[in-house]
Amino acid sequence: MKIAVVGTGYVGLVAGVCFADAGHDVTCVDNNEEKIKQLLDNEVPIYEPGLRDVLLRSQSRLTFTTDIESAVKENDLIFSAVGTPEGPDGRPIMDFTETVAKSVCKHANRKKFLVLKSTVPIGTAKWLKDVCADNSDEEIEIISNPEFLREGVALSDFLKPDRVVIGCTTEEAKQMMYEVYEAFLSSKDQILYMDNASAEMCKYAANSFLATKISFINELALLADEVGADINEVRRGFTSDSRISPAFFQPGLGYGGSCFPKDVKALVKKGEEHDIPMRVIRAVEEANDYQKIILHKRLLNHFGDLKNRTIVVWGLSFKPSTDDVREAPSLKLIEKLQQAGAKVKAFDPVASKNALAAASQSFEVMPSAYDGMEGADALVIVTEWNEFKKPDFDKIKSKLKAPLIFDGRNIFDQNKMKAMGFEYFNMGRLALNES
Repeated sequence: MKIAVVGTGYVGLVAGVCFADAGHDVTCVDNNEEKIKQLLDNEVPIYEPGLRDVLLRSQSRLTFTTDIESAVKENDLIFSAVGTPEGPDGRPIMDFTETVAKSVCKHANRKKFLVLKSTVPIGTAKWLKDVCADNSDEEIEIISNPEFLREGVALSDFLKPDRVVIGCTTEEAKQMMYEVYEAFLSSKDQILYMDNASAEMCKYAANSFLATKISFINELALLADEVGADINEVRRGFTSDSRISPAFFQPGLGYGGSCFPKDVKALVKKGEEHDIPMRVIRAVEEANDYQKIILHKRLLNHFGDLKNRTIVVWGLSFKPSTDDVREAPSLKLIEKLQQAGAKVKAFDPVASKNALAAASQSFEVMPSAYDGMEGADALVIVTEWNEFKKPDFDKIKSKLKAPLIFDGRNIFDQNKMKAMGFEYFNMGRLALNES
């Protein structure tokens, strides 16, 4: 099939490259000329493991352009993958999506199918149907196809999906979308057809539920620290229930990134519009905000005063295998440390540049995990990159002022840490350090 994908950000580029890898002819459109130039030079402007390799093997079926008019005229299936950033009131900003829809309307030379790939508010398809009816003489059918990609493993998520959700109203649209995704499916049952509003709501339901699991386990971990329980044993016990999946029940420093925070807030706002207070989701957001500063509180409790203390932070991205720092716990922690008078030195394998650009105040970036650690008062682990899981403990011990580690991701065994002479604080297992 011939497909146009408008927007070469995280969602659009992964989708376009994977569609091409499946044998479709794909035109990727973006109004950012520098980004298109990079892609024409086979350079990927985002960090996603393996994406460039797939792009290179699919390049004969990929076109990159800023010309949306030609893309619309030459393709009947146009995916909208432009940003829907969070507005000041928590509602997504839909200007870019509306612009794409109006461009499709303006340049349509026959019936077109506009597929909403970006996460959009519930009711967007209905709204855009009216927009298209008012702005085009050609029929524009709106299809809802929310993405369920996890940064860092987006390729496997796209190429081997758990499910593909399609919101549409006609058999023609169903058949067309099946042909688009057929190569990725091991069973026809993996493609789920429904109405547009239900498809739109699916994405918010999934992300908000996963966010709920994260906040739930984090609150349990806080309680475990106080009552002397081991959160790992608690998790093992309650997730052994066949009704409860263990996925996303890993205590840490809260969720971040481009999806969970934005989607949770958007669902709350949608509830407000319909006088549904969404009490559970509000509590999830509140718990997550608190979790992001828990290490600051623990450092403050330990030292009493953080003024003139030097704290080394390992990990800046909101999760491993990405350079995304949007809503990252690291940024909130660094901000609180600096406000308390501490000096922050940080290292991340790929996200340092983005973190510096997003931080409210500049901080020192270390050239490696160890260079610059000399004389620091504590090491804080924020992101569980693989290279942090088996570090040189002797080197850490020799460089820190005292062997002190605050582990926000529970990547080390506390018994081994104690045996090596470290003072070690983790999440939901603090009482074990005292035994």
